[in-house]
Amino acid sequence: MSDSLRLQRSSGAAIHPWLPELARLRIQVFREFPYLYDGSAAYEEKYLKTYVDAPDSVMVLARDGERVVGASSGLPLDAETPNVIEPFLAHGYDPSRIFYYGESVLLPAYRGRGLGKRFFEERETHVRELGRFDLACFCAVERPADHPRRPAGYLPLDTLWNRQGFVRHPELHTAFSWRDLDEDTESSKPMVFWLKTLN
Repeated sequence: MSDSLRLQRSSGAAIHPWLPELARLRIQVFREFPYLYDGSAAYEEKYLKTYVDAPDSVMVLARDGERVVGASSGLPLDAETPNVIEPFLAHGYDPSRIFYYGESVLLPAYRGRGLGKRFFEERETHVRELGRFDLACFCAVERPADHPRRPAGYLPLDTLWNRQGFVRHPELHTAFSWRDLDEDTESSKPMVFWLKTLN
C-alpha cells in the first residue's frame, strides 16, 4: 500500500461519523455487477446505522489520506435480520456463536493491491478479540452465468474467498430484495452463505 493508504478499524458508535461517506461508497460500488444496485443515500444511512447500534460490530475503513476509498463490515449474526439468521437456525447452528461479515466495497482504482485480503484479516482479528465465536460467515448474490449485464471476462471472487478459508454452503441460502439498475421496483435476489471455522 502507498504511504497515504491505511486501514482503520472502528466499532459501534465510532462508526457514526463515517456514515455519509460509507453510504456514497456503497452506492457507487454496488452499481457494478453482480449487485447492479440502484441505491439511495437515505436508505444506506439507515441500513448502516445497524452497525452503529451493535457494540461488537466492526467497520474496516481503507483511507487514502482523509478520503474513504473502501470499507468492510461485520457484526454478530444474532444482531442481523431474521432472513439472515433463519437459515442457520433451520440447520441447527447457534447464531450466538457466528459472526456475520456484511459487505466489502473498494473503489476500482484501489483494487489489485491486496486490500480484499486485508479486509478479511482485519475483521477476523476483531472477531478473535471478541473471543466468543466459532464461525465467520457472509452471503453472496447468485447471478446466472448468462445474465445480460455480466461483463465480458468477469471473474467472481470465489478464489479470494476460498483462499481466506471460506467454503460455499448452498444448503444455507436466503433472499434479499433491492432494485436493479434496469428495474422499476425491487425484486428478490438469491443469496448463498459461505462459512469459515475459526477454532
